[in-house]
Amino acid sequence: MKLLGRRRDRWDLTALLNAADPRAPRAERHLWLVRLLEWLRHAPRPEAAETEGRTPAPVLRLKHLLNVLDKHPEHRARIEGVLGAFWADIRAAGLFSDFGFGPRMALGQEIGDRLLKRWLPATPDTRELGELFPLLFADDDAAWLEAIDETTLARLAAPRWQGGAESALGWKRQMLDAMTYLVSAVRAAGFSPALRQRMDDAALAQEPFRQLEAVAERVCRGVLEPGPDPQALRQDAALLRVLLDGCRRAVDSIAAHLEEFGISVDIVFEADQLRARLRRIEQLLDCVLSPAPPREILRLTIALVRTLRERRRVRALFERHYAQLARKMVERNAETGEHYIAHSRDEYRDMLERAAGGGAVMAVTTFLKFGIAALGLGAFWTGFWSGTNYAASFVVIMLLHWTVATKQPAMTAPAIAQRLGDIGSDAKVEAFVDDIAHLLRSQAAGIFGNLALVAPLVLAAQWLSQWLFGAPLVGEAKAEHVLHSLTLLGPTAVYAAFTGVLLFASSVIAGWAENWFVFHRLDSALRWNPSIVAWLGAPRAARWATWWRANVSGVAANVSLGLMLGLVPVVVSFLGPELEVRHVTLSTGQLAAAAGALGWPVLVAHGFWWCVAGIVATGLLNVGVSFWLAFKLAARARGVRDADRARIGAALRQRLRTRPLSFLWAR
Repeated sequence: MKLLGRRRDRWDLTALLNAADPRAPRAERHLWLVRLLEWLRHAPRPEAAETEGRTPAPVLRLKHLLNVLDKHPEHRARIEGVLGAFWADIRAAGLFSDFGFGPRMALGQEIGDRLLKRWLPATPDTRELGELFPLLFADDDAAWLEAIDETTLARLAAPRWQGGAESALGWKRQMLDAMTYLVSAVRAAGFSPALRQRMDDAALAQEPFRQLEAVAERVCRGVLEPGPDPQALRQDAALLRVLLDGCRRAVDSIAAHLEEFGISVDIVFEADQLRARLRRIEQLLDCVLSPAPPREILRLTIALVRTLRERRRVRALFERHYAQLARKMVERNAETGEHYIAHSRDEYRDMLERAAGGGAVMAVTTFLKFGIAALGLGAFWTGFWSGTNYAASFVVIMLLHWTVATKQPAMTAPAIAQRLGDIGSDAKVEAFVDDIAHLLRSQAAGIFGNLALVAPLVLAAQWLSQWLFGAPLVGEAKAEHVLHSLTLLGPTAVYAAFTGVLLFASSVIAGWAENWFVFHRLDSALRWNPSIVAWLGAPRAARWATWWRANVSGVAANVSLGLMLGLVPVVVSFLGPELEVRHVTLSTGQLAAAAGALGWPVLVAHGFWWCVAGIVATGLLNVGVSFWLAFKLAARARGVRDADRARIGAALRQRLRTRPLSFLWAR
């Protein structure tokens, strides 16, 4: 066994065979098997690879190994001894019943478990084949395992390589034990409240979960009995497959409930685990009942190797199970986003008016921001009260049915992504370009409306204060600081892009909050809970339930955005580099306040116009970053392919050349 530690002998078959020792400790025997699998998959010399054709190199090496063992009885005896000791000592039931399944039915715990398995080294000193399996096989072994031909498979299935006939029968016993464990787990999951309460009554009418255990037990007894009744065994196996299919239909019915009443990633994960266990039971059933078990066992091994690859991919697990939640959040944001898209001249004018109202509120917000900064509070409390100021302003704007321009992109991107599902013809591509034009000019109307009122109102307040009290509300020192901080020559572009990320994050929080509200049926609780009805009265409770169901997303988006604008820069600056936010409407109000304090001479100062350029960049980055992130999430959640991007890009460029103003305002 010591030869295994020498690198020069690692790929030397003779040294490998000589190192086989049936009397070696368990860990060394397992390590020898690991090295044997490494030798099989080791890439051959380039000149050898050219002669192999389409047969994978590991399969050729496997055939060579079997030929060598047939010609050298001394090597064959050593290998038979190692494999006999291996099969006598190993416990395989856990591999079949547990491998690939989370130890706890929670997605967060499964992600943590996978991360630990990636970071912590495994040991070959184990009796559990499920623990040894990741050391034996690599992620890409499924390809060459599939290429094993029937002749080679028959040679591998010889009893001498399985520790003798009794050991081969032991494999069947362990598979049946694994099937028993899996049936128990399936039955428990099917009866768990989280899944049972969301299954369709019609799917549960035949009680498949209740019958599963008894039928599976009859199948296990029928396989192991010395003189089995083939007809009874076939009937029990057929009934077991029918019950497994009934359990699968019951699990599939959960999706409709989640679509209607809100998504839970943990329930999605539990349902996926239950489906996987049902598939594993069928695979084991195929192995123990098949007239040609070696091929079925090989198929099961290939499935386990693919499961091994999936178990090592944390990101794929996260994306797969959050995809349904992301899609539901996107759909709800898309419904909201439709209200932010102006399709006609009247809608465009309405958007301008609502944005102007939002600009008026943001003018007050601007002065409150300066007032909070003047209090000289600590960094955290300054950020907290600034965030509260923003959040309150955004909520007031929402309640008045006005709008803030920078909130639009994250809400409208999902609505646009929905239209990407069907763009097969040129006419549909052109219609999609029309939607993009409607979207961009709606956002332009929002920005124009915000800025058209915030700047004049702030200037008017500054001049009025100067006339009444002899000093503006915002003094020259603050004005100079504004000119220094908002200039495009500084980090304004970085801060504006970061603000776009926060704008997108607020839309994600809004979608999550609405899903959480619907999932826990809080609208029904507000309407019918006896304590709430006694406190509010039935009519008011009904109105509150309706209002919160319609506005929970907006409240969550506005409150979260305001608090993030105030607190996230403080937290990030405490932990690392200095960070600020740049919101186009607030920045415009601050620049207007600075101009009101410094007077007309500021218009000829280069610093002022660099700030104007900074505001233009801020608006573009606020809108562009938040829209791009939201669109990317929406497109991925809806499974939009990239094949038509070139056609869409060409159509957009053509529209820009022929009708550029259509992206800015309605005719």
